[in-house]
Amino acid sequence: MRRRLYFMLPDVDHCKQLVAELQNAGMPERDIHVVARNDIPLENLPKASVLQKTELTYGLELGVGVGSIAGMLGGVLAVTFPPAGLVLGGGAVIATTLAGASFGSVVSLLIARDIPNHELQTFQTGIAQGQTLLILDIPTPQIDEITQLIKNTHPEAQIGVVKAAKARCD
Repeated sequence: MRRRLYFMLPDVDHCKQLVAELQNAGMPERDIHVVARNDIPLENLPKASVLQKTELTYGLELGVGVGSIAGMLGGVLAVTFPPAGLVLGGGAVIATTLAGASFGSVVSLLIARDIPNHELQTFQTGIAQGQTLLILDIPTPQIDEITQLIKNTHPEAQIGVVKAAKARCD
């Protein structure tokens, strides 16, 4: 299991130094994500992707779920009350469920790509002031080790805490 930790750093230079130290300690680049204001160049730092900066994953989950339910209900209604004397079977329910899931996922992805990640709202003020947010995806057994490394080498780093409404694994 992995956990996501957030660290606010005063500027990009501190972030570069910390990322180099983490990589030297064996942390893979795929587990490091950096968020900064749009006008701040991140150069060789691993930038956060759309998945970390938006609600895309949550939107996809929600869209598939709601679309599947709506499609299944439509299929059950079509089988129960067939239009114009058509005889429909279980295949119609499966087909409408899949169609609903597909439609729901497309619509929700289009909407969710523009919704900022709710976990990053806590850090928006600091990012707007020019600070840099470092996001680390760490295996649970290594959390204390990595946190202690950062506290020892970068006391200026503020450890961010996100209150999650529900636990999600990313």
